[in-house]
Amino acid sequence: MLGQMMDIPLSISTLIVHADRYHGDTEIVSRMVEGPSADNGRDIVKGIHRYTYRDAHRRARKLANVIRANGVEFGDRVATLAWNGYRHFELYYGISGIGAVMHTVNPRLHPEQVAWIVNHAEDKLMFFDLTFAPVVEKIAALCPTVKAWIAMCDRKHMPSIKVDNLLCYEDVLESASDSFDWPVFDERSAACLCYTSGTTGNPKGVLYSHRSTLLHAMASIQPDVFGMSGRETVLPIVPMFHVNAWGIAYSAPMVGAKLVFPGPGLDGASVCELFEQEQVTLSAGVPTVWLGVLQYLQQSGKKPTSLKRMVCGGSAVPPALMRSYEQDYGIKIHQAWGMTEMSPLGTYGSLKKKHDALSPEEQFAIEVKQGRAIYGVDLKIVDGEGNELPRDGKVSGDLLVRGQWIIDSYFRLEKSPLVDGWFPTGDVGTLDPDGYLQITDRSKDVIKSGGEWISSIDLENLAMSHPAVAMAAVIGVYHPKWDERPLLVVVKKPGTELTAAELIKFYDGKIAKWWTPDDVQFIDALPLGATGKVQKNKLREHYKDYKLPGA
Repeated sequence: MLGQMMDIPLSISTLIVHADRYHGDTEIVSRMVEGPSADNGRDIVKGIHRYTYRDAHRRARKLANVIRANGVEFGDRVATLAWNGYRHFELYYGISGIGAVMHTVNPRLHPEQVAWIVNHAEDKLMFFDLTFAPVVEKIAALCPTVKAWIAMCDRKHMPSIKVDNLLCYEDVLESASDSFDWPVFDERSAACLCYTSGTTGNPKGVLYSHRSTLLHAMASIQPDVFGMSGRETVLPIVPMFHVNAWGIAYSAPMVGAKLVFPGPGLDGASVCELFEQEQVTLSAGVPTVWLGVLQYLQQSGKKPTSLKRMVCGGSAVPPALMRSYEQDYGIKIHQAWGMTEMSPLGTYGSLKKKHDALSPEEQFAIEVKQGRAIYGVDLKIVDGEGNELPRDGKVSGDLLVRGQWIIDSYFRLEKSPLVDGWFPTGDVGTLDPDGYLQITDRSKDVIKSGGEWISSIDLENLAMSHPAVAMAAVIGVYHPKWDERPLLVVVKKPGTELTAAELIKFYDGKIAKWWTPDDVQFIDALPLGATGKVQKNKLREHYKDYKLPGA
């Protein structure tokens, strides 16, 4: 016997329809890519564009007509190469809403890799921000499936590049009708395509469905996750080209939250200016972004007045960073963990009622973990033979996940990555009796010294708690007796003095002595990947012949 309820498919277009109908006058604010020179319309003042969800829906309908007029059919891929902004937001709905697949391309990848991804996806159209016009000019001739390249600007700001079939976004929207009825189709239809970072080998495509995207958004707004509501002003620093800005471009219209898009201005000064100007209450980004914002606040002496919560993910959050924000600025950092293959949310750091009785230090010991699984995600850790390990918070193993918005197979790859229905994440960690996850390392980053494991994350977090350390990374380097030993690579804060001996001594009494790094190297900057993570593979390559003292 089946239930007797309406069978209405979960589709992305319903989000923008809902936001228009019930939150139509709520603002969407964007810093323009064109800069202050973009003062040519009633919605734009000094490079800041303002309009509403109702305006966005009207333009998304125009965009749907434009995309169809350019030969895009159901299931075709349409690429974006763009920052977080209102035009990119319109594309999220105009593309997926007609049953095409929105393919967000990471512009921080090398142009040759961008071309490879575009060709692998067989994108029919490419929409791009002006910043990336040089990339488009380099790859256009290499991408035969792309029939038109649409610059996301008005006629006045069109780039001077040699590209066939170059169109102007505002021109094509101006000539299009805003009359459009969103089609109804199977909720399992493909909606978005996002490729992994591709630090080794070619990137792999992860193809999200309308169903998985809506379920992910519903889970993310819950009180124990983002806790998002129509009373929030949300600024996603995490890029819309990186796992759909962690789903915020879907969850914000779901609840009617005001959206603030930072455009290309991701430095501390630019971000903090928007925090104050728009009275942002919630923001999300990777640790390297929050480190930059913290350094700006410390140097400028400014304090955010409205910002209360930050979501931080992408890599383990240094406890020292969490303490600095909470103690000095009253801002709570909540850790989130997930992957591109997970849409991306898997766990979120929030306390339970029973934790109220704990001391602040005991609560903090829980908050520095990666959080507990949100509904829709199941976790387990296993040993090398695949046997499930106890959830005691002590035994670590390989982390596997499954759920309604987790990958089943990669785009255009026949072999599924699943193991008995579970996705192997490549992370190593523990689960405690309450289900809190503690990532101890990536399986490829863990240091194996004399047959024992050393967590690079723990060593990095301790280094980051030193007042003179801005960023730190730990890698294993060859040792003739122990196979591998930890090497600490550090970026010092400006104007500070620190020696290798002083930093090594800083570990005394805080860890097992044999975990202590054998040496320290000071460098000007750590290599960061396209999503803001430290590229340890480049560090390992650079230091592959490094001779440790006394080795």
